[in-house]
Amino acid sequence: MLCTLCGRYDAVYGRSYSGENLCGRCFCKTVEERVRKTVAKYEMLGPKDKIMIAVSGGKDSVTLLYILAKIEKIFPDVHLCAGTVDEGIQHYRDEALKIAKKNCQKLGIEHVVTSFKELFGYTMDEIVKLTQERGKTGLLPCSYCGVLRRKAINTMAREAGVDKLVVAHSLDDETQTMLLNIIHGDPMRIARSKPVLDVIHPNFVQRVKPLCMVPEKEVVLYAYLKGIEFQSITCPYAQTALRNDIRNMLTQMEYKHAGTLFTVFRSMERIRPALEAATKKVKLQNCRTCGEPTVGNLCRACQMLQELGIQ
Repeated sequence: MLCTLCGRYDAVYGRSYSGENLCGRCFCKTVEERVRKTVAKYEMLGPKDKIMIAVSGGKDSVTLLYILAKIEKIFPDVHLCAGTVDEGIQHYRDEALKIAKKNCQKLGIEHVVTSFKELFGYTMDEIVKLTQERGKTGLLPCSYCGVLRRKAINTMAREAGVDKLVVAHSLDDETQTMLLNIIHGDPMRIARSKPVLDVIHPNFVQRVKPLCMVPEKEVVLYAYLKGIEFQSITCPYAQTALRNDIRNMLTQMEYKHAGTLFTVFRSMERIRPALEAATKKVKLQNCRTCGEPTVGNLCRACQMLQELGIQ
């Protein structure tokens, strides 16, 4: 079967939600074009921005690194750098750090690294061990890691003096998060989970999500066709997360009903203005312990660390 777009080469991918059959060359072009259009639609990046890409070493972040490096070549005044957070997960993060560093060196992109150990005094492995020793079983490892990692990434980006922090959330990630917010009983969070996050405090670096309209399987195929090296093993703590159940459910729905992911995403986009209008503007103050922005006296990261008795 020949490619739907060029009609010259054999198709390697059937895009079920659009009915297209694409050769490798045309497929990669469509992914890059979708990222460009997403950036333009939401006005994510400016021609003179200093940008940091959060690079974990996984498929999404490394693929986005390559795509943005290619796009930003036509904007000479843009400064692109990458940042990686080392959570301290033995045999997992060690490999990812090497892959992230290797890809950044290949592209000639400045790469900075920060760690949980440096910022919080404990690695993720040590925090998990503490929760087990002290009977703190109410929260799963992913809950601690997610909160601490978001704080670490923001701190790293702010200290680097960048204008925008680019995170590699794919279409799958965005739809999973939207449904998780509903399942957790906090649908109003959908109002704050946007392709371009609002800047509601001077200590927050604005986050943008150029991959939010690209399905995860297309990110993987793009990386494969371009010969991009990325970490393929999953985090040892990830299997305990509720997100896995949501991911499996959406994967089955997408297989049976092509386009489900886009439908969910666009539905949330349509109702988000109403949610924003119904949500009172949050007033933030500085955490009394670390100085980071927070609604109450303590940010969630400091609350967690104090509950564990390590701060």
